[in-house]
Amino acid sequence: METEKIVAAYFQHVPVEVFEKAKQIKVLITDIDGVLTDGGIIYDNAGMEFKKYNVKDGLIVQHLKKAGFLVGAITGRASQVVENRCEELRFDFHYHGVKDKHKKLTELLETMELTLEEVAYLGDDLIDLPVLTKVGLSIAPADALPYVCAAVDYVSPFVGGDGVFREAADLLLHAKGQLIPLIEQFAKKEA
Repeated sequence: METEKIVAAYFQHVPVEVFEKAKQIKVLITDIDGVLTDGGIIYDNAGMEFKKYNVKDGLIVQHLKKAGFLVGAITGRASQVVENRCEELRFDFHYHGVKDKHKKLTELLETMELTLEEVAYLGDDLIDLPVLTKVGLSIAPADALPYVCAAVDYVSPFVGGDGVFREAADLLLHAKGQLIPLIEQFAKKEA
């Protein structure tokens, strides 16, 4: 497997400045609806809420954490389904029903002794703008609103719920020189 060529092709569209910013990141924080999901919410007749997540997005969380990154979520909606997913993925932290995401992020960074420059944030809507415009690396899915896309450092070619989180995680790992060894480690495992 020519891993370096494959990874180079995967990231050929990513500006050098984005990789430079990614080298400073220590924590990846994501919104949920519209980033880890496609933004849709399904309710059944009993009022049960359902969401669809992409397993590729979830799979990479453990590898980010092994690489030393903190991973978390700040979401505007309170939802048991979302809390369950965050717990399943073993996020380091997750906050739900947050209307002032910038305030929550500021409080969080004080306890973690981290700076805004060390944060990558994925968001797709108005409520995310106060965070997206201040963090070290801001990323939006391809289907984010146009004014959100205009405000971020990088717009992924992937849409919400379909790989945007995975691409961001891979980008962070690659910027720190950890993606190619991870791929090669799995490629060498015996069946």
